[in-house]
Amino acid sequence: MIRKLVLSAVSGIVLIGVVAADVTAPGDVKVENLGISAPLTAQAGDPAEGRKVFANRKQGNCLACHANSDLKDQLFHGEVGPGLDGAGSRWSEAQLRTIVVNAKAVFSDATVMPGFYSLEVGENVRKDLVGKTILTAQQVEDIVAYLTTLK
Repeated sequence: MIRKLVLSAVSGIVLIGVVAADVTAPGDVKVENLGISAPLTAQAGDPAEGRKVFANRKQGNCLACHANSDLKDQLFHGEVGPGLDGAGSRWSEAQLRTIVVNAKAVFSDATVMPGFYSLEVGENVRKDLVGKTILTAQQVEDIVAYLTTLK
């Protein structure tokens, strides 16, 4: 019984290490030529999940700033950022990933779009949010997968 318990615990620790190794940490993300070519996770992005995060007002909250005809059933599309109809045709997957990770790397510090997977978030950050990203690496990959479908 004890042997099974120890084996289970060791297996769980190894599995956690494998999962963590398959995610690029925010500080390790490399932007080259305005793009992040390598996915942030080993698991491919899921466009259906990305659509959910995009529309979720408590996660991505993308609709607060961006209009998107694919989500016309949702209310209150913003106009601060560009409309995202055709985003998958306008930008490459690597560029879309960079824009979601840290839009300032593409559009300059003048953009009001936050870095959703960046720790470079500016000043006066709420203490409980210091060192945390807005989205997980997988959520970024899911949103990128969704945005690439908007042709």
